[in-house]
Amino acid sequence: MNAQTKKKSVFGKLLNGIEILGNRLPDPFILFAVLAVVVIVLSFILSSFGISVVHPGSGEVVPIKNLASGEGLEYILTSMLSNFTGFAPLGLVLAMMLGVGLAEKVGLLDYAIRKTILKAPRAFVTYAVVFVGIMGNLASDAAMILIPPLAAMVFYKMGRNPIAGLVAGFASAGAGFTANLLIVGTDALLAGISTEAAKIMDDAFAVTPVDNWYFNIISVFVLTVVGALITEKIIEPRLGKYQGEAVVVDVEENPRAGKAFRNAVIAGLVYIAILIVAINVPNSALRSEDGGLIPSPFLSGIVPIILFWFLTIGVTYGITLGKIKTSKDVSKYMAESIKDLSGYIVLIFAISQFIAYFNWSNIGIWIAVNGAEFLTEINFTGMWLIIGYILLTAILEFFITSGSAKWALEAPIFVPMFMKLGYHPAFTQLGYRVADSSFNIMTPLNPYLVVILSFMQKYDKKAGIGTLMSLMIPYSLIFLGVWIILIAIFYTFNLPIGPGVTPFL
Repeated sequence: MNAQTKKKSVFGKLLNGIEILGNRLPDPFILFAVLAVVVIVLSFILSSFGISVVHPGSGEVVPIKNLASGEGLEYILTSMLSNFTGFAPLGLVLAMMLGVGLAEKVGLLDYAIRKTILKAPRAFVTYAVVFVGIMGNLASDAAMILIPPLAAMVFYKMGRNPIAGLVAGFASAGAGFTANLLIVGTDALLAGISTEAAKIMDDAFAVTPVDNWYFNIISVFVLTVVGALITEKIIEPRLGKYQGEAVVVDVEENPRAGKAFRNAVIAGLVYIAILIVAINVPNSALRSEDGGLIPSPFLSGIVPIILFWFLTIGVTYGITLGKIKTSKDVSKYMAESIKDLSGYIVLIFAISQFIAYFNWSNIGIWIAVNGAEFLTEINFTGMWLIIGYILLTAILEFFITSGSAKWALEAPIFVPMFMKLGYHPAFTQLGYRVADSSFNIMTPLNPYLVVILSFMQKYDKKAGIGTLMSLMIPYSLIFLGVWIILIAIFYTFNLPIGPGVTPFL
């Protein structure tokens, strides 16, 4: 990063300080190993005082469990391998990179960028990257690892700093959990939890997946503009002109590249057509038992579906181009893409242990419940109550990163409480979503943060966690601020946040 290009404003100096401080932290592997030890010590101290918490969902008394006890040590030893191999993001990342990596290694992605996005005006490209990142929530968490490296390639080929494209793609993918033009799996997942929490007050109450839809649609366009402005006005000036080098496959020189790309497009369209037919045949196995798509095996299996789509177009392109001549070439290119993630795999071992210890000890539940009860005792009312709840959820993002798990803890407390005050459960859910979507991109517990760091280090080998967090902070804070203003507008004028749903009951 060019220090001379960094802003000299107070905010710029603050980000510089965060970057310097963050980069003085130990290597991420050592950092998470140390944090795992801290959790063990903290669990010993809290359990020694008999600390416990009442689970808001089951009403069960949940004690802090001592990781330094005989039971705890047994758990540490017997769960170490399963913590690592069973860590969900690990399989997701590796699976996605098998397909995306193959398409990249044969040169398909590079050619596609040259022929499409690179010809667009500079301003349009930034907005397009943010928009695609937001809409990437169609692929759920896969968007976190699919969009950023593609955005970096776009920026690099335009002569812009690829790191700016990388962080713009990551920030917009994170924001997509509360912004989409379509109804996706996240809507169904959170609505189910909200319904169960609302039944504490009213057995007949139901929150549907479309109850936040109008707000989500507006958020897409608002955040596309805001995200693009942050990228161009704050991030790119801070990063300065890119001076490094990137490995690029020059597919333009191959005379068969155009034909290969055409065949890949045809293969991709055929794949999609077959998928559409498979979804719409009577009694399709890709639909739910009642014939719906939300939820359905199709949405729950979206990652392997995307994986096979990338393999289809990548293999087609490679065969036509002559880069894939035997089946061994396919596995070779996939192995090369996985090799690029070797550092990430090592880091995941430490991260998975830390998160597992945090969950097993019940420290995460204790922090979430006590924080929620504290906010209740403050006795905020009106919009200040909503803002206070949003800020609490944002803070809790640094302790519990799983969106569904955190909502499952918060919903039984806040949904009934807010219903008593006259707020619709879907509105409470909306407050939770904007906080989670804003801050999930900068919490160190986000496993995809390490993935983005590994991508960033391809362009800047000196980049560390501090560098990445300092670049994500503007997105997090401004996204959250804009969303709070948007929620305040819906609240003040009692506008519908979904079909037939307003902030008030």
